[in-house]
Amino acid sequence: MKIFSASTKELKFGDRLVPSFYYYKKVVKQQNAQSGIEYIVLGEHSTISDGEHSHISRNRNEGIRYLYGRNIKEGVIDFDEISDDSYISQMDYKSFPRCHIKQNDVLIAIYGTVGKSAVYRSEYVGKAGIPRHISNISLKENAPITPEYLTAYFRSKAGKWQIFSLMTGNIQQLLSLKNLREFEVPIIQQDIMDLITKNEKSAIEYEIQAQENIKIAQKLLYKGLNFDIKSIKRDFSFGVMFSKLKESSIWSTNYYDRLYIKTAASLEKFNAAIPLKEVVDIDNGDEVGSNNYNDFIQRSFGDKPFIRTSDIVNWEVDLYPDYYISESDLVDIKQNVKVNDIIFTKDGKIGGVGLITAADDVVLSSGIEILRVKELAKKEGITPEYLFTALSIPEIGRYAAIRRTVVASTIPHLREERLKDIEIPLIDEELMKKITELIKEAFILKAQRKKKLKKNEQVFEECF
Repeated sequence: MKIFSASTKELKFGDRLVPSFYYYKKVVKQQNAQSGIEYIVLGEHSTISDGEHSHISRNRNEGIRYLYGRNIKEGVIDFDEISDDSYISQMDYKSFPRCHIKQNDVLIAIYGTVGKSAVYRSEYVGKAGIPRHISNISLKENAPITPEYLTAYFRSKAGKWQIFSLMTGNIQQLLSLKNLREFEVPIIQQDIMDLITKNEKSAIEYEIQAQENIKIAQKLLYKGLNFDIKSIKRDFSFGVMFSKLKESSIWSTNYYDRLYIKTAASLEKFNAAIPLKEVVDIDNGDEVGSNNYNDFIQRSFGDKPFIRTSDIVNWEVDLYPDYYISESDLVDIKQNVKVNDIIFTKDGKIGGVGLITAADDVVLSSGIEILRVKELAKKEGITPEYLFTALSIPEIGRYAAIRRTVVASTIPHLREERLKDIEIPLIDEELMKKITELIKEAFILKAQRKKKLKKNEQVFEECF
């Protein structure tokens, strides 16, 4: 238990009577000052703005990337192809210059999921714009810090405590631009700051190369299907005989959607295929109860990241998810998550895919299925990397999953026995090998990225 006092003159934002709200200035900053650490005010060394305040129409298919606040993760920008309408038109982008961002701007979520930040790099994000829920910070040329150091500090425990001390709002939390400009950044030893910057730059380079590998692997798989799967279009209407409804016992329009049926039929026509149940063993994640959740600041050493369906980020589990679970609350949880296990979301957000890296030590929620490739399947050339790539292709993994999904009350749900029926196409053996090697390298790079970020976390812990 930590004890400190705050006078009535120090109360902020409507006399906010939350002890942890004052913890940064009363404890964290004072302890750092005693260690000789000095601070700069962020607004004095940068230009800070937010994105476009007007509503801009979005679409799923083409144009300029337009981010949601939830796309800003810790140290990386994510795209959720399942939930997001990710693009705005070229014309709208030109018409709303407030949404424009520059290379190496630090993007930070300032509304909703406040405080998550990443350095914008067009090499993997592409040209992009931002709405008002995101702030972009452009450091001045003579600033004593780098964008990489700033985002690493935002991600540290000390940085999180300070962000918490500046937030307002009750139901929806907000970090105002005024308060962000008052944010204090510690200036530590130059060689340590240089090390942190170097680690962050290496981490993002690993991510850029990993994403490029995944894109190449997906293109190879599309090429190996022997037909243009993207040419299949959705019918605007279709009908179903009652006898088919009765036979299948599935009263869902998705199951009879002609787009999904035609895609499955074409995959079967042009390729050999094998049902998922013949190549993987399937296990379920677990629900540990929201009363056992610890957030980033509350977590203790040894707490494990708790991965929900929203925590699959750029084909992997998020290194810094919203919640963590203590070891004492995991006594009855017997998960055995291994490197190269494929994860697949089956509740709420259906069809999200990821691969477990060597840097992951996590607990998976009940909305996630764990797919482990059988040894016999591996001998026949079906590797975890190839299976991951196949399931990451929307026309193979997501279409088949959505078709088999039913809505339980209000939440979409994919039952395990129906997941097992998804057909995996088998393409040319040499292409499968190339895909495997590309994905292996991609997830080695992703593991190295996580290790670099964890190293910086450790450096900040030692400094503060």
